[in-house]
Amino acid sequence: MNHLKIRKTSAISIARDAGALALDYFRDIGALEISSKGVQDMVSNADMEVETFVRKRITAEFPDDGIVGEEHETVPSNSGWTWVIDPIDGTANFVRGIPQWCVILACVHEDRTKIGVIFEPSSGEMFVAALGEGATVNDRPIKIADTTGLNDGSVGVGMNSRTPARMVPRLIGDLADRGGIYFRNASGGLMLSYVAAGRLIGYTEPHMNAWDCLAGQLLVSEAGGRIEQQSAEDMLANGGRVIAGAPIIFDELLAMSEAAFVE
Repeated sequence: MNHLKIRKTSAISIARDAGALALDYFRDIGALEISSKGVQDMVSNADMEVETFVRKRITAEFPDDGIVGEEHETVPSNSGWTWVIDPIDGTANFVRGIPQWCVILACVHEDRTKIGVIFEPSSGEMFVAALGEGATVNDRPIKIADTTGLNDGSVGVGMNSRTPARMVPRLIGDLADRGGIYFRNASGGLMLSYVAAGRLIGYTEPHMNAWDCLAGQLLVSEAGGRIEQQSAEDMLANGGRVIAGAPIIFDELLAMSEAAFVE
């Protein structure tokens, strides 16, 4: 049995169906029930219902697999495989009618992310990666940007309420001094997808949760980019810093991030 292939096929199907459900909520955002989890961190009934839908599908198809999601309790794994879910990444955009949000699914096995799927329902773009198999968008192979340096393309920059706000302005200032441009759309998953597709040359954020980044990191790596090597299990437990990009700018972006992301 090809466990990777079976789960990859299911992940694509589940993400597409979950995206369709989320899109129904998005088209009627006036009816959403919205609450705050913290500064600039919102959740809606759509997030909860979409994650419930995804969990039911996973449980039906892979009853022994574990599940880690943003909105509900963790289900331990009895198979060695763990699904990681962000039902709507970019909720701040979602609840304000901005079509920049996505459904994220990843599969972790033996301390490595083996499958990453990011679906953007508003555009219909399905980003998919499996370890050792490359990365695609809508079944077309994608690759990292052919850039010459930080002054040749845009860098995605993420921020959150879990780390000091001053970290990101430091990074942006340094990037500007080097002739770079920063990009932010409030969805770390999408920005990592854009790095994999060559639209952005890099991405950096002082801390991300596993459900926001594991799939995107695999996409970048499989598209020929570089990422920080991290334990998937540790990321599931604690989250961590995320830096990804084209090989030619990765070391410079890493050094800039290490200098900026200090308390």
